[in-house]
Amino acid sequence: MSLKKTSKRGHGTMTELNITPLLDLVFVLLVIFIITTPQLVNNLEINLPSGKPPPADNKPKPKPGRIVVSAGGQIALNDEVVTVPQLKEKLQQLKSANPDLGVVLKGSDEVDYQVMVNVMDVLRQLDITKMGLATD
Repeated sequence: MSLKKTSKRGHGTMTELNITPLLDLVFVLLVIFIITTPQLVNNLEINLPSGKPPPADNKPKPKPGRIVVSAGGQIALNDEVVTVPQLKEKLQQLKSANPDLGVVLKGSDEVDYQVMVNVMDVLRQLDITKMGLATD
């Protein structure tokens, strides 16, 4: 009587886990997310321009104030030399005439930074938010 040896070869494939259905499920979920994500993000409201030209304003645009700070710390508002208190007073007058006043601030390369901070502080105190810094 001979004993038949059982080989593990036949049972080796049965012990492995079949992941093909799991991969199919993952791919289906991935496709669903790819399809639905643009619909969730695409809810931007855009006002498209009409074919009509905008109404013409006959008022000229206000010219922005120009403040130049020289290397020696001298401040000029619209080519007129002023001190910091005079600058605040004149800007207050310009702002009362034009509430939407804009200012361009230009400082020399060698200017003391504290003078520029003082000028910007005056602009902040007067609530002048339209400010540009000019460079060379």
